[in-house]
Amino acid sequence: MSMLITGGRLLDPAQGLDRYADILVDGGKIVAIGEGLKGDQVVDAHGKVVAPGFIDIHVHLRVPGQEYKEDMRTGTAAAVRGGFVGVVCMPNTNPVIDNVPLVAHVRQLAAEQGLCKVWPTGAITKGSKGEQLAEIGEMKDAGIVAITDDGRPVENAETMRQAMIYAKQFGLAIMDHCEDKQLAGGGAMHYGKVSALLGLKGMPSASEELHVARDILLSLETGAHVHIQHVSSKRSIELIRWGRSLGANVTVEATPHHFTLTDQAVMEMDYATTTKMNPPLRAEEDRLAILDALRDGLIDVIATDHAPHHLDEKNVEYQYASFGITGLETAVGLAISRLVKAGVVTLERLIELMSTRPAQLVGVPVPTLVEGAEADITILDLDKTWTVRAEEMASKSKNSPFIGWELTGAPYATVVSGKLRMLEMNVL
Repeated sequence: MSMLITGGRLLDPAQGLDRYADILVDGGKIVAIGEGLKGDQVVDAHGKVVAPGFIDIHVHLRVPGQEYKEDMRTGTAAAVRGGFVGVVCMPNTNPVIDNVPLVAHVRQLAAEQGLCKVWPTGAITKGSKGEQLAEIGEMKDAGIVAITDDGRPVENAETMRQAMIYAKQFGLAIMDHCEDKQLAGGGAMHYGKVSALLGLKGMPSASEELHVARDILLSLETGAHVHIQHVSSKRSIELIRWGRSLGANVTVEATPHHFTLTDQAVMEMDYATTTKMNPPLRAEEDRLAILDALRDGLIDVIATDHAPHHLDEKNVEYQYASFGITGLETAVGLAISRLVKAGVVTLERLIELMSTRPAQLVGVPVPTLVEGAEADITILDLDKTWTVRAEEMASKSKNSPFIGWELTGAPYATVVSGKLRMLEMNVL
C-alpha cells in the first residue's frame, strides 16, 4: 500500500531543499515528490515540517540481559514515538556485547521485534573491563558501527591507544565515556556549591576533562576518529576546540538534559533521582558553554543517552540510585523548545544535528528527501504544546526529570523504511 505525505514543508538542508510539496512512498522508497500526487494511505502534513529521519547514536536498549529495564520492542517504540527512525545501541549489557554471536543476536532481535532501525556497537575491551581488546574486526564484519565501553571509561591510556589503532584500521569511530574514576571518586552529582549544600559527594569537571584531553592527544597520534560522548563541561568544550585547531579527528555530542538542566535541579527537585546521571548535571556556566557550542557549530550531534532503569533502582537514597535517565521521547520537544524557539540554532541546523550528522558519524545511510531514497522520514509539529506524562511513555522505564514539563514542538509522525510507525505521538 502506497503512502502519501501531503501538504508539508519539505526541509532537507543537505540537499538544499526547502519547499512545499507532497511525497509519495511505495515499496519502502520515496517514489515521487511533487503536487497532485495520489496514494492509498494519506498522512496530512499541512502546517508541519517534513524532515529526513532523525537518528540517535547513543541509546541503551538493555538487550541482552536487562530486559526488566527495557527490551527491543519497548525501546524502539520509545524511539519512534520520539521521532527517531533509527538508534545506535550501546554494548554495556549483560553479557557485554563484545563478540560476534551477541552482535548477531541484537541484530536478529531488531529485525524481529524492532519498530525502527537498530545499529549495534561493540565493546572496546572484553567485558568492558578495560584490559584486553575485544575482537573488533570480527564485530565490524558482523555489523557494528562503532566501538565503545560506554558506562565504563577505558582508564589505561595504552589500551585506548591500541584500540584507536584498530578502530582506524577498520574504519570505526571510537566513542568514549570520558571519566577518570579516581577523580570521580564514587560521587553522586557535580562537585560544587550545590553538592556541598546538599551533603552529597561531588564529581569534579576535571574527571571528564582529563580523558577528553587524553583522547584528543591519542587521536592526534593515531589519526583515529574519536567521538566524545555526552559532553558536560565548559573546559571539555575548550579542549575540543583546541584539539580541532591542531587537526584532531574528534567529534562530540550533547544531550538535551545537559543543555537544559544544571546541578540546581537536584536541589529544586528535592533530591529526585531522575536528576542523577553520569556525567552529572553541571553548573550554569557549563550549560551555557554547551549552548554556545551548539550555536557556533562545534557540537556535531544531539544524542539522548537514553538510559532506562527500573523503579527499584531509582526509588532509593540519592547516593545509591543508578545513574541515567530516559530521553528518547522528550529529546525533540526539548530541542525545539529550548534551541529552535530560543534562537540557539535554526531548524535547518537542528535537522543536521539529529539526522544528517549522526548518520555520517557512524557510517550508515544518511536519510534524505529525494526520489529513490529509502523512506526514513520525521515529521515535526513546531507549534504543538504538550505535557510530558509518564503514563503516555512507550518506554518500559519512566525515569525522566522532564515529567510534568510543558513543551512546545513535537514529533508528529515517524516513517521507517516506508512504514508509518508513529502518528500524533501514538505508536502504531
